[in-house]
Amino acid sequence: MVMLPWENQTTIVEFVLRGFSSNRQLNIFLFITFFAFYVLIISGNILVVLLVLFSQHLHTPMYFFLVNLSFLEICYTSNIVPKMLLIIIAEQKTISVAGCLAQFYFFGSLAATECLLLAVMSYDRYLAICQPLRYPILMTGPLCVRLAASSWLCCFLLTAITMVLLSTLPFCGPNEIDHFFCDFTPLVHLSCVDTSLTETIAFATSSAVTLVPFLLIAASYSCILVAILRIPSGTGRRKAFSTCSSHLTVVTVFYGTLIATYLVPSANSSRLLRKGFSLLYTILTPMFNPIIYSLRNRDIHEALKMCLSKKPAFLLS
Repeated sequence: MVMLPWENQTTIVEFVLRGFSSNRQLNIFLFITFFAFYVLIISGNILVVLLVLFSQHLHTPMYFFLVNLSFLEICYTSNIVPKMLLIIIAEQKTISVAGCLAQFYFFGSLAATECLLLAVMSYDRYLAICQPLRYPILMTGPLCVRLAASSWLCCFLLTAITMVLLSTLPFCGPNEIDHFFCDFTPLVHLSCVDTSLTETIAFATSSAVTLVPFLLIAASYSCILVAILRIPSGTGRRKAFSTCSSHLTVVTVFYGTLIATYLVPSANSSRLLRKGFSLLYTILTPMFNPIIYSLRNRDIHEALKMCLSKKPAFLLS
């Protein structure tokens, strides 16, 4: 019987996430900083969800999708940041192979879902600006639910294909991942067999859930731009643009950090840079999203004022 080269090697049962630094003082600073960011992300996105749920005037398609986006950001960061904090402060750098694959699966699925949700939100803005009279008829409640549910389901199913392929790969050593979470590229490079098929399929699925939504967003905003330029008054143009400026800012930040991260060369000298870019879309982008949607959003401001002005029931009795 012919044995494959890797069959004589010990199969790895856990990985070591190297994180950022071995300097204790620097790790304490990083822990405090990232923990503060995590608290802001969770509290900011929960606040957005609660405001929309309990404010009747925010029960519109745009805010329904915003709730989906905020809930996604909570899941997204909770999948990565708690383990990252343990790596930094408690030096629990090991993670089981199953745990690593699960972390990658949820990371990939949620990142892909965000791409589709941003595309759906751009379609919503396209209908609101380009076809305002037909908007209530076209963007109905059932359609919103179907669009959101399809975004979640499609991305979790597509990422499962890559997940299944990864789970069949043997990992024989080394077992160190020079990152703070289980991303696809550093993970697949630890396999001791040919991974070209897995990498090709992963590239195809990731391209489908990032490039196609990006093209749909670009097409929607091209139509929106044309429609805004046709508005005769400057006030009307500013009002129309303000309804989609927050979403456009979020799209720019999200895709900008995503492209910067995965276009950086994979040389050893750029590993620290890759980690820095990864922090942008795992921490900073989820933290900025509720801020961006709140700063210039009059509806959110009014909902927050109404909630703050309401006295607790026990004070009224």
